[in-house]
Amino acid sequence: MTINSNIESQMRKGVLEFCILSILENNKSYASDIIKQLKDAKLIVVEGTLYPLLTRMKNSGLLSYHWEESKQGPPRKYYSITNEGKNFQKQLSKTWENMVSSVNTITNKN
Repeated sequence: MTINSNIESQMRKGVLEFCILSILENNKSYASDIIKQLKDAKLIVVEGTLYPLLTRMKNSGLLSYHWEESKQGPPRKYYSITNEGKNFQKQLSKTWENMVSSVNTITNKN
């Protein structure tokens, strides 16, 4: 039995926000660099998924951004995590750890 691609997609979307906050936890990042890390981790396939999510996260106070001049073209928008975003990321991390532990408890039973 193969996993339904819609189920897999929904599960990925559910962790994207947590992953983005984790990527930005220690360093600012350009959107294409965030996309690359998510693609390398096989968490995102369509780039168009990221931009609306970054906007929502910025509007909710989890992220901020600033423009930097680029040697390779037009200025680039770099995203950073806010203090509110750091607090939320810590909460998500704790929730994630608890959830993984709970799922492992259930799925590892014989």
